[in-house]
Formats: sequence, structure tokens, C-alpha cells
Amino acid sequence: MKKPAQMTFLIVDDVDNMRRSIRAMLKLIGYGRFYQEAANGRDALKILQEADPPVDFIISDYNMPHVSGTELLNNVRADKKLRDIPFLMITAEANMEVVAEAAEHDVDAYMTKPFVTATLEQKINELLALVNTPLPITMHLRQLADLEEEGDLDGALIAARKAVEAKPGSSRPYRETGRLLFKKGALKQALGFFQKAIELNRLDVPSYHHMGQIYHQLGDTDKAIENYSRAMTISPRHADRALNFAQLLIDQGKREEAQKVLRLLFKTNSSDLEMKERLILFCAAQGIHELAARASRELLKEDPSKVHIYKHLGIGLYHSGLYQDAAQALEKAAQETETDVELWLVLAKTYQALKMVVRTEKWATRVIRVDSANMEAKEILNQCL
Repeated sequence: MKKPAQMTFLIVDDVDNMRRSIRAMLKLIGYGRFYQEAANGRDALKILQEADPPVDFIISDYNMPHVSGTELLNNVRADKKLRDIPFLMITAEANMEVVAEAAEHDVDAYMTKPFVTATLEQKINELLALVNTPLPITMHLRQLADLEEEGDLDGALIAARKAVEAKPGSSRPYRETGRLLFKKGALKQALGFFQKAIELNRLDVPSYHHMGQIYHQLGDTDKAIENYSRAMTISPRHADRALNFAQLLIDQGKREEAQKVLRLLFKTNSSDLEMKERLILFCAAQGIHELAARASRELLKEDPSKVHIYKHLGIGLYHSGLYQDAAQALEKAAQETETDVELWLVLAKTYQALKMVVRTEKWATRVIRVDSANMEAKEILNQCL
């Protein structure tokens, strides 16, 4: 490992002044030969892939647009070339959600704002000491990751057992063992390890999440919902978890509860464009039109190039009774597609609600040309006579 003075530091924060302040602190203590800066996790990932010399240390804010600090961390840990880079997370407050989410993605350390130069220096030194002299548990977990990547799950399980022996009071080795067993299909055995992880750490969100998946596969929907709910209570930002949980609630006929989960996901991930699109598609498929329309408006405001989203915006507005706005959105969507019977049918219904007969006939006729047996379109045309 290089000495701090020779390192390349990547500073990630959406506030210019914060990036400049951290850079000034690093220069004051003589840390860093090169500095890279990014305003969000998306730009940071590009820098990490292309930087020459490569990045040696990451200092990242937690809450950022486009790709958050934890999403950046998750991508770093998933990349074999990047996953061992020390990662210092900066947060506005170390609340339960932040701590749980940082632990979920294996952050090395976090520091709360505001902080002084001496605190930054101390945190960096602590992390570098762990890198230069890794703990036995760290070595076993690294070996586990390498073996799993090679497809050797049995070897990875042996490394997980050694990690448990190295630090039996830590929840992570038990969680990793459970995850590997889950991957092998040993569901009931995996449950035992996830339960042990939770005994050691009540904020171990991934264990609740995996238990929710396992109980779902075992057909115990009530326990699946219970565990997803616990995970969501601690850390509501995880899109996959929220969507899986919402689907379970819908399957149980608990649509209002599902909509609460989806609204929470929308609120806590308001700057994540990819999540918004997934939420829109999910809500559209489930007939949750009001939230689909709200999320569509937000997404199109930030990225107008996603023209296909106008369809979901228009359908949501139609079901909300906002027919004039719905017609405008649906017309924009129709310009970008050659054949979309569902879209044309909603356009016909929208113009019918607006009492615009000529346009109603136009779109209903298009539906009939492609789908001659479409009863809804036939009924609309009959009403135009």
C-alpha cells in the first residue's frame, strides 16, 4: 500500500464547497499526490474505471443525486478490481438507517458532518492501518469473495466458517454463511445462520431481507412480510426489497399497505432516476396509477429523453380524471411508437371523456385495424354513432 502522500484520493460530494474543503484538509495534512472529484456516484464510477493513476482511497458523501454514496459503495464492492479500495462515508447524521445501510454494503468507516481536519486524518489513518495489517476475519472474508467468484461455494463456506471462528461476535460471517447456503438452495439451514446474525446485530438488514426471500419461497407469506417489514423499517431505500415487499402485500390483498411502501420508496429515493423508472413500471403493472403518474412527472422533468414514460404518465392522469393533461401525454407517447394497442385504446377513452368525437373515432379505429375483436374499441365506436 502506498504512503498517504503518494495516494490518489477520490472525493465524491454533490456540494462543490464540501469537495474543496475536503481537498484543502488533505493538502493541509500532506495526504494525496493526485485528487479526483465527482459530484455524484455515477460520475465517480466512471472515474474509478478510467483513472490513471488508479484511485487509492475514496471519500464519499452518503446522500447524493443520481447514484447515492451507498449505491457507489455497492458497485465498488461488487467489482473485483475496485472492492479493496478503502471507503470512508460521510453523513449528515449517523442515524439508524445510515448505519444499517452502510453496514449492508460493507463500508469501512463513516464520519459525520461537520468534522475538522484532525478527525479526517484520524479516520484515514485508522483505515490504512487496517488495510496494511488486515484482521484475520477480513482475510477470510476476502478469500470467501474470491472463491465465490470462482464458483467454489463449498470452499467459500469453509472460508465463512473460519471467519466465524476468527470473530464469533460479528454478525457478518453468519450472514455470509447464510447467503452462501441460500445460494446453494439449503434454505432451512440458511435461516439458522441469518437468525444468528440478527441475534448479534438487530440492524442486520440483509439478514432480514434474505429471511423474507426464504420464507416467501417456503410459502410462509406472513413470515416473509414480517421480515421484509423489519428490513424496510430500518432501511427503506433498497428498491428491490421495497418492490418485493409491495408485491407480497398485493398478493395478500393488502393494496393500501403496499402503496405506503411504494410511496416511502419514492420519497426516500427521489433523486434516483433508475429507481423511479422501475417504480413507474411496477405501479403501472399493478394499476397504482396516481403514484405512477407522480413518478412519471418527476422522471420526465429530470430526463425528458425517456419519451416512453409519457405513456405511463398519460394512463395515470386518465385514471385520475385529468383528461386534458392525459391526452397531451398520450399523444407524445403515440408519436414514438408504431403499434401500441393499449396506448391507442386509452387515447380513445380519453377523447371520449373529453367529448371529442373525431379524435375518439380516430384512435378506436386504429385499435380495430390491429385487433378486430377488441370489444372495448367496438363499444367506443358504437357510442360515437
